[in-house]
Amino acid sequence: MKGNILIVDDEAELRELLAMLLTTDYEINQAGSGAELREKFAQPQPDIVLLDLGLPDVNGMELLPEIKKQWPGTEVIVLTGMASLEAAVNATKRGAYHFLNKPFDTQNLLVTVSRALEHKQQNEENSTLRRALSTMSGGASPVFQSAVMQTVVRTIERVAPSDVPILITGESGAGKEVIADLIHAMSPRSKGKIVKINCAAIPRELIEAELFGSKKGAFTGSVSDRDGYFRQADGGTLFLDEISEMPIDTQSKLLRVLQDQEVRPVGGTVSYKTNCRLVAATNRKPDEAIKDGKLREDLFYRISAISVHLPPLRERREDIMPLCNVFLKRFVAQSSRPIRGFTKSAVDRLTAFDWPGNVRQVQNEVQRAVLLCEANEIDASDLSIATASSRVESETGMDTNFTLLEGVERNEIIRMLKETGGNKLETAKRLGIGRQTLYNKIKAYGIEV
Repeated sequence: MKGNILIVDDEAELRELLAMLLTTDYEINQAGSGAELREKFAQPQPDIVLLDLGLPDVNGMELLPEIKKQWPGTEVIVLTGMASLEAAVNATKRGAYHFLNKPFDTQNLLVTVSRALEHKQQNEENSTLRRALSTMSGGASPVFQSAVMQTVVRTIERVAPSDVPILITGESGAGKEVIADLIHAMSPRSKGKIVKINCAAIPRELIEAELFGSKKGAFTGSVSDRDGYFRQADGGTLFLDEISEMPIDTQSKLLRVLQDQEVRPVGGTVSYKTNCRLVAATNRKPDEAIKDGKLREDLFYRISAISVHLPPLRERREDIMPLCNVFLKRFVAQSSRPIRGFTKSAVDRLTAFDWPGNVRQVQNEVQRAVLLCEANEIDASDLSIATASSRVESETGMDTNFTLLEGVERNEIIRMLKETGGNKLETAKRLGIGRQTLYNKIKAYGIEV
């Protein structure tokens, strides 16, 4: 995309010369006075302003603060025929990116403009990253303090500006959706929508119509034309969560859509071009999903140009308390409770627990503790979780073939099922895992319900 430059100078011939020099690589707009410049403040901000200090109605130096206030992201390059070190320093203090003397060297001008645009773009990328991380952390200290997650964020920072498909892997509740949000926020498509679909939650007979759209009368109950998720995400990002739960025959059609960059609604005869970035996620290990016939190998290679793995929370314990503090701040604000933190015993309990439901379970646990806490700090007694050792010792009848971690997870599921009266949907919600994941774990652990 071309950069946008506003030339502010009272000399029409100089404006035309600058426009001729820059028009190949930049979109050019012009103003001949301070008044004309101010009229443009209502328009979208330019990337760069070339500002002459000797305007007929106002000193350009006085305009600098106005420009930076109205267009904070715009870089200003000052042009003047009355150069002095004092003026250059003053201009820089008022927000100018650079200072050029008239008559200027053409090559020097072009290089300065190019560097100013690069500087603006770099600032925008950094600002986007800060906003995205701030949103994820509730404005508190960064959520990701572990080295492994900082590596993940750096990877995302590098690949988000491209349009390549990204596959996110990790256990249920590990934060895959949050990473998808971060990818979208840091991409050039951030002004568009991110459309999110949980493939496991859509009935098998409806998933193609949901993804690709449908025409009126295409199937029973189809009373009107309907745009699918691909068309809804046009210009933005399409996030397909739990893609390995998508029916295999639908996966083959999805592969065709990705290859042809076209989508045809169910019951339709006309195909439409697609323009969305695909981010997919799965809680299964891709090689196992392929082996088990849950994921097409050719589709896997198509959607995993870049793969990002999120380790479970038990493998990055440095992130547990930052997450707890983020959720504490959020739920305290929502409930207007005078809770200011966690006691040492609560911190010890929280950091020692293995969190089978990962980030979602942390969120649910902190919310519960905020509602039940009667003091101004959350104590271990306010938590529903127990340490690994006490949990294993307190339960009886546990199959000794399970590892310690599996035993803790099994007992946590049993306890939550008892609390909910056997309600699997509510149990999955409280544990922060998907319903199908809960069913799989109940079967694997031989839990009687």
